[in-house]
Amino acid sequence: MDLDQYFRFVMALLFVVALILAGGWLLRRAGMAGGAVRGRSRQRRLSVVEALPIDARRRLLLVRRDDREHLILLGANGDLLIDSAPAGGFDGALARTADPADAGSGPR
Repeated sequence: MDLDQYFRFVMALLFVVALILAGGWLLRRAGMAGGAVRGRSRQRRLSVVEALPIDARRRLLLVRRDDREHLILLGANGDLLIDSAPAGGFDGALARTADPADAGSGPR
């Protein structure tokens, strides 16, 4: 191969990379890439708070949706909702249900 063939190869490679980048940019501008909500006025309703790998096939996810948090077990055989609580956290929900101030004031 001589220098002319190398030059054409590099130019063709740069052209293909530029086409890929331009296509990705156009898809992003059209709102078809990533699943992100367009517009700055809308707040995100869904977020992954924490992810914990258990082993090679399973993982625990803590997902926040609106005002609730969901603990989800993701696995190779399927997904399982373990628990759901208000967004204050599972500790906050546990403290609200076992509040000692409310224990003596309830109906008997």
